[in-house]
Amino acid sequence: MNQPLTAPRAISLDEVRDARRRIAKTIVRTPLVRLNVDHPRDIYLKLENLQPINAFKIRGAANAVAMLSEQQRRLGVWTISAGNAGQGVAYAARQAGIPCTVVVIETAPDTKVNRMSELGARLIKAPFDACWAAMGDREFPGVEGTFIHPFDDHDFIVGNATMALEIFEDLPEVRGIVASIGGGGLIAGVGGAARLINPEVRIWGAEPETAAPASQSFSNNAPEVFSQWSASFVDGAGGKSIFPRMWERIREVVDGSIVVTLDEVKTAMRIVAEKNRVIAEGAGALAVAAALTGRAGKGPLVAVISGGNVDLRRFAELIGVAILPE
Repeated sequence: MNQPLTAPRAISLDEVRDARRRIAKTIVRTPLVRLNVDHPRDIYLKLENLQPINAFKIRGAANAVAMLSEQQRRLGVWTISAGNAGQGVAYAARQAGIPCTVVVIETAPDTKVNRMSELGARLIKAPFDACWAAMGDREFPGVEGTFIHPFDDHDFIVGNATMALEIFEDLPEVRGIVASIGGGGLIAGVGGAARLINPEVRIWGAEPETAAPASQSFSNNAPEVFSQWSASFVDGAGGKSIFPRMWERIREVVDGSIVVTLDEVKTAMRIVAEKNRVIAEGAGALAVAAALTGRAGKGPLVAVISGGNVDLRRFAELIGVAILPE
């Protein structure tokens, strides 16, 4: 059972503040720390990798689950995920005593798959294309229950937006925020709230060169399919397309998307590990890579470390081949 699909609408600060109170006992108020490198722009890191599931998705998932009716809860919940959204929904569902199923993209790292299982979720693996199609259809063969969309869900986006309240409280002088774009739920929430708090702050997405539909969409002023998509270690961001509904949500609150190379992402992963002792997965380092290019405008800049769910052996391999700037 799913709620009737309604037209996308803008978030309000009142509902973001309500969501913060609602999820306060589930999430962590993550720190904002300065990136310890000499750079023409002051760059700060919003450490969402320190959430209980090591990713920001717990904010949206906790709020979405909390907003379910009793009838929806009785049916159980399900979602589609490469790992972080699945962990968020599974974590919130376990707290609420609700059964949870996750349709998992088959290329999801074992680290994320194992954590979803440990949180009690029933897992069904499927190819990326089937999962991407199911996100649009909001159904998957053999799966029943209340669907919680991993990004195109108003309550999920409002939960994500609570991060913006913390950023402005900790760094009132912020001039730019950079966040990775996968489906768009993170930047829709943070960007939407930021625009309400201070319309002068610039909001930038970050995408890998292998999966950059948002950049293409901003260039053409329409939701686009990225025909050159390929899988990479940046598994938590970068989709094959921007859903039209998500384009409606982000086009007015995001200034554009900065595309970075996979080598730049590896370098960003290594820099935050060496300079701040922060473990960021590929998607989590995207925003740092984009900020380091200098294309995000005047600082101070906040780069959202959206997650840190990466196998440590793989992490060591990736940063071991990273080329640091001289």
